[in-house]
Amino acid sequence: MKVVAIAAVADNGVIGSGQDMLWHISADFRRFKKVTMGHTLVFGRRTFEQVGRLPGRRHIICTHDRQWSADGVDAAASPREAVEMARDAGETICYIAGGGQIYADALDLCDELDITEVHRSPEGSARFPTIDPAVWAETRREPRDGFDFVGYRRVTS
Repeated sequence: MKVVAIAAVADNGVIGSGQDMLWHISADFRRFKKVTMGHTLVFGRRTFEQVGRLPGRRHIICTHDRQWSADGVDAAASPREAVEMARDAGETICYIAGGGQIYADALDLCDELDITEVHRSPEGSARFPTIDPAVWAETRREPRDGFDFVGYRRVTS
């Protein structure tokens, strides 16, 4: 099974600021839907509560609260457990979809990164981990107006 972190990341590494989405890029939303449809999404609980359930995808929510539950989703104690749940279910691709702490905890589990580089530098408390070029090789770049779709593949383990 392939594990892919998927995120929209500002030039300064910011991915969010609490409850507010920092940008609304229609092409990014469409691409996210297209590539994740039919696969598993791993979210942190706060991010899931902000985004909500997305049709056509399995959701595994990482939370330390073992009593937490929501209709139509599974819960895991960590990204590692969530990835194992997806693997055990026979999933072919598992997408790590945020937030900041989930990305930080799951980056070592990822085989690929699917990043929308947003050419802005907003204020925000949630950040994507630094993409180390010694670990990640850029495999594709699709420039757009104000953002780029960029793929990375792990080159070291």
